[in-house]
Amino acid sequence: MTPSPQDDPKTLVSTDWLAKHLRDPDLRVLDASWYLPAMNRDAKAEYAAAHIPGARFFDIDEISDQRSSLPHMAPPPEKFISRMRAMGVGDGHQVVIYDGAGIFSAARVWWIFRLMGKTDVAVLDGGFPKWQAEGREVEDMPPVVRDRHMTVSRQNHLVKDVTQVAHAAKLGEAEIIDARAAPRFRGEAPEPRAGLRSGHIPGSKNLPFADVLNPDGTMKSPPELKQVFESAGIDLKKPAITTCGSGVTAAVLSLALERMGHRNHALYDGSWAEWGMYDDLRVATGA
Repeated sequence: MTPSPQDDPKTLVSTDWLAKHLRDPDLRVLDASWYLPAMNRDAKAEYAAAHIPGARFFDIDEISDQRSSLPHMAPPPEKFISRMRAMGVGDGHQVVIYDGAGIFSAARVWWIFRLMGKTDVAVLDGGFPKWQAEGREVEDMPPVVRDRHMTVSRQNHLVKDVTQVAHAAKLGEAEIIDARAAPRFRGEAPEPRAGLRSGHIPGSKNLPFADVLNPDGTMKSPPELKQVFESAGIDLKKPAITTCGSGVTAAVLSLALERMGHRNHALYDGSWAEWGMYDDLRVATGA
């Protein structure tokens, strides 16, 4: 088995690539599994039972800005540095991130690393399900970690706040791309978080994150991705702002944009958990 020609250690790598590099001294693997309550899965328990050898568990809810009332907002740089050092992840490391759903929450952590100025980071294509389906090695022991120095340089252009998104929506200067399922986007299905209105940001386009994935949980090829985005009515010549329910699956679209070579994209960190909460922000319904 040979590594895929699509392997890119800055965006997405195959299970073959990871198996080949798993023992590299400067490789660090992170299990970034996170699930919605309706999924009835316990990410920490699953990690404890079986994970890719050497993987550390990245807790999306804990490694966040807990001063915010919004869920798992991006952590302050100093907290990110502290947690990564404690996990033995630092400067000079190639990081590979996976999750237990395929490509779901891993892309969120890829985006956090990019936000912190770290570019030698990739998502495992197909994630832990593909790794296990191929009969590859797993373990249930936590890794031995050694503190590693880390420096960060926050890339503010990769994140948008509610004011910036409202401005972009009003002027139509960027494509706002919503990764939620179509019934939620159209306002036909209730939001999983209590107290939120239903609908979408006016002028935004709907591209459910699952549409950029193959049936086996791997990401579609760059030419296929381009076709998917264009079929959703998205003008790829414009800057892009990705959004979703709480900033997790929006990052799947951010990863897809990066894979296509679309570099001018940012993620709305508050996403619908924030927009749907404020009555003074307009909400659209329907397609």
